[in-house]
Amino acid sequence: MHEGLSLLPALVYLGAAVVFVPIAVRLRLGSVLGYLAAGCVIGPFGLGLIRDVESIGRLAELGVVLMLFLIGLELEPNRLWEMRRSVFGYGSAQMLSSGALLVAAGLAVDLPWRAALIAGLAVALSSTAIALATMKERGLAASPMGRAAFGILLFQDIAAIPLVGIVPLLSGGPSNGSTALGIAKVVGAIVGVVVLGRFATKPLLRAVAKTGLREVFTAFSLLLVIGIAQLMELAGVSMGLGAFLAGVLLASSEYRHALETDVEPFKGLLMGLFFIAVGMSIDFGLLSERPAFLLLLVFGFVTLKTFSLVLLARALKLPSGQRLLFGALLSQGGEFAFVVFSVARDAKVLPGNWDKVLTLAVALSMALTPLLVIGANLLERRASRKTERAPDEIEASDAPVIIAGFGRFGQIVGRLLFASGLKATVLDFDPDQIELLKRFGFRIFYGDATRLDLLHAAGAEHVRVIVNAIDDVASNLRLVDMVRQHFPHVTIVARARNVAHYYELRNRGVTLVDRELFESSLVAGRRTLEALGVHAYEARERADRFRRHNVALLEGLREDVTTEADRTARLRASRAELERQFQLDRQEIERLEGGDWQAESN
Repeated sequence: MHEGLSLLPALVYLGAAVVFVPIAVRLRLGSVLGYLAAGCVIGPFGLGLIRDVESIGRLAELGVVLMLFLIGLELEPNRLWEMRRSVFGYGSAQMLSSGALLVAAGLAVDLPWRAALIAGLAVALSSTAIALATMKERGLAASPMGRAAFGILLFQDIAAIPLVGIVPLLSGGPSNGSTALGIAKVVGAIVGVVVLGRFATKPLLRAVAKTGLREVFTAFSLLLVIGIAQLMELAGVSMGLGAFLAGVLLASSEYRHALETDVEPFKGLLMGLFFIAVGMSIDFGLLSERPAFLLLLVFGFVTLKTFSLVLLARALKLPSGQRLLFGALLSQGGEFAFVVFSVARDAKVLPGNWDKVLTLAVALSMALTPLLVIGANLLERRASRKTERAPDEIEASDAPVIIAGFGRFGQIVGRLLFASGLKATVLDFDPDQIELLKRFGFRIFYGDATRLDLLHAAGAEHVRVIVNAIDDVASNLRLVDMVRQHFPHVTIVARARNVAHYYELRNRGVTLVDRELFESSLVAGRRTLEALGVHAYEARERADRFRRHNVALLEGLREDVTTEADRTARLRASRAELERQFQLDRQEIERLEGGDWQAESN
């Protein structure tokens, strides 16, 4: 039989991911926990389908490297400089606060001071891969909490370099100048990456791009990232930090988007493999030998890190509803802790089998992170309900309009009414928004507009119009039902998020429905036509005809069409009819040969 590369491991990895990840996502546990569970099951301490954890772990580390390269591509040097406060300020504060608590805990369990120092600082590092993946899944990356977390994670990646470097110094052996040589290698590697990224990479990318072969460009993209990562590792520097620096240096390149497109698929696949490798590394044999001690160890350091992070979040003035989530997000140990423990084992800094115990504890904390994030979300929601602000006392008014929801949509309506000298009572659920708008003289009150008692207090029985500008579709429809039942005389002007929402409103008898992006999209379409040489009057006529046609189409589909096949056929016929009408318009305009219709637009 022909001997070659076995595809069985690949089949096992892909099969486990396909089975476990969709289940975890369906249960709202996140994809990360699905990958970790898959690793636990197929690994040497599970079913034993895969036993070579170390080699696959090395390959999986490329996922973290590619992720940091893509992050760097999003950050031009100027923007990175603007982040210096969150990186060095917030990051150093986290390392000092978490590290001090964890070192003290290590001393409390009778670890020698050198071992306690290394273990405490290593466990203070968080998992960049897990934290960033979780933030991306939950849409938190652009939030103040997400930006603070990213700055801290970036500082930790930088701090891992000297942390690995000081381990041999704490072993008590002679240094004989090797430390100075190591520092020189690190500085040289970083300078080399900067020079390579600044002066050599762009001409090389240009030369490869001129070949016109996309697969060669993809190969060079991977070669670039992996080569820089290997260079940094040879110098004793974090591979991820090298890839991040390379990404930052290429962030202003004209090839940035092409690099992102080529690297992204490999990043996603290897990140999944990284999480599987972490799951495979969980030694259930060691866990079964000392379950109470290990669980207490994991619970202890996760609690200490969460406590210090919540205090830090308060000092950073992050929103109170996100502080516990911030702590849970960064409470786990990180992938660089594995490197530190490995070096500490070789340098005999950690006594006994503490390196194995700490490695297992970090892996368990990484596996627990998705569950901790879910728990933090639930606790903060429950706390927010208990401390929920009571609705404002609404003063009597003769305002003829109630505006429910004063976000982007409701504000435009309200400002137009106020500028026209008309009064309106505004109900909104955002305390910060309310305090801001009150300073500008708006008559706005805190409260849920779907509560019947608040509608009575706002004078709904006397108003002529209720503008339903609530963003949430379910709440929006609930308000319509309540107004229809208790205040049938009131005219409803409603905001529709999409076509499905439009149908729900129309089926409830609401006639004045505006899709939130429809009119602005029509204006953009008119301007596009004008930019292409279509006369302003003709562009306006086409937009008006399209509006009438689209509304008529939606109404026809709502009333007459019952199956998806009928709907598809009607849409095709409608598009053909609209094109025919536009053709007739063009013929009429050509017949007029620039007559009076042009003057009308002046």
